[in-house]
Amino acid sequence: MGFFIDFLKQKTPKPGREMPGYYQRALVVTQAFMIAYFLVCYFLFRWKTGQWIAMPLFMLAASLVSLASIGKVNVRLCVWSYAAITLFWVGWYTHNFDWGFGAQHFLIPLLMLCFFNVYGPPWAKLLTLVGIIGYRIGLYTWSLSHAPVYPMSGPDGVIFQMTNSLTMFFMIACQFILFSSSIQATERKLRLDNQELSREAGTDPLTQLPNRRAMLDTMDNFMKNAPNERFSVAIADIDFFKKVNDTYGHNCGDYTLKSLADLFRERSGEVYAVCRWGGEEFCFFLPDKNLDEAAAVMFDLCSAVKKMPLEFGDNKFNITITIGVEEYDYMSPMEEILERADQKLYRGKIGGRNQVVM
Repeated sequence: MGFFIDFLKQKTPKPGREMPGYYQRALVVTQAFMIAYFLVCYFLFRWKTGQWIAMPLFMLAASLVSLASIGKVNVRLCVWSYAAITLFWVGWYTHNFDWGFGAQHFLIPLLMLCFFNVYGPPWAKLLTLVGIIGYRIGLYTWSLSHAPVYPMSGPDGVIFQMTNSLTMFFMIACQFILFSSSIQATERKLRLDNQELSREAGTDPLTQLPNRRAMLDTMDNFMKNAPNERFSVAIADIDFFKKVNDTYGHNCGDYTLKSLADLFRERSGEVYAVCRWGGEEFCFFLPDKNLDEAAAVMFDLCSAVKKMPLEFGDNKFNITITIGVEEYDYMSPMEEILERADQKLYRGKIGGRNQVVM
C-alpha cells in the first residue's frame, strides 16, 4: 500500500506549453501512428464494404490538427484532444464493425499517455482509469445487444483485427521505448551525479587525495568487515612547512603539498591507503601490517621524501617529514589508535623531526 499512498501524495507542476522531451516525442509518435492508421482504414473500408466511408478522413484531419498543436498549446489540451479522438474512434468503430475487431485496444496507449503525464494530478489519473474501464465495459455491453452496421467474418474479420492489433502494439512498443529510455537515462544521470558528489565529498580538492572523512570510512569498513585482521595506521607531518610558505609563498606551499601527495600516491600500490588528514598532515592506513612492517614502509617513504627534488619558479629546495606509527591492538577504538599515532608524531617533532616513531 505504501507505493499507492506515495502515488497519491505526488505533487504536480502547473501545465503549460512546455513538456518533457520524452513525453512530447511519445505524443508525436502516437499521433503519427494514428494518422497512418486512419489512412489505411479509409482504403481498407472501401475495399471491404464497397463504400467510401468518410469517418477515417475526419479522424485523420483531427489527428493532424492535434499533432500540429503539440508544443503550441497547453499540455493538458494536447492530451485531451488525443483522448477525444481515441474515445470517439473506438466508439464509432465498435458501433460499425463490432467489438471483436479490437478497436477497444487503442484505449491502452491512451491510458499510458495519461499516467505518464507529469502534469496530471494523481486523482485525475485514477479517474481516467475508472472512466476508461467504464467506457470499455459499456461498449462491450452495448455490442452484445446491437448488430454492427458492416458485419464481417472469416478472412475479412482477421484483416481488420490484425490492422488494429498491429497498430496498437507498435504504438505501445514505441511508448515503452520512449518512456523507459527516459527513465533509465534519468536514473543513470542521477546515479553518476551522486557518485561524483560522493567522490567530491570524500576528496581533498588540492591534492585530489581522499580526505579525513573518506579515510575514516575506509578504516571503519575494514574493522566491520574484518574485525580480526591486523592493521596499522600512521600520521605524517611536513617539517617546517610554515617556513616554506613564509619563504616562497603559499602557492609554493600548495605545490609542495601536491608534489608530496603525488609521491605518496605513486608509492602506495596495494601497501597502504593515504589521505590528506588536514593542513600539512597526511594519514596512512596499512592493512595486514604489524607495527614493524608498517614502520619499515614508513621509513622508506620518509627517505623518499627527503630525496625528492622540489622546484618552484627559481627556487629549489627539499623537505622532510615526521611520522608516528601505531598498530591496532584489537581492543581500542579507532579514535584512540589515531590519537596514539598522533602522540608519537608529536614526540618525533620534539625529538628532532625527519624520523619515524613507532
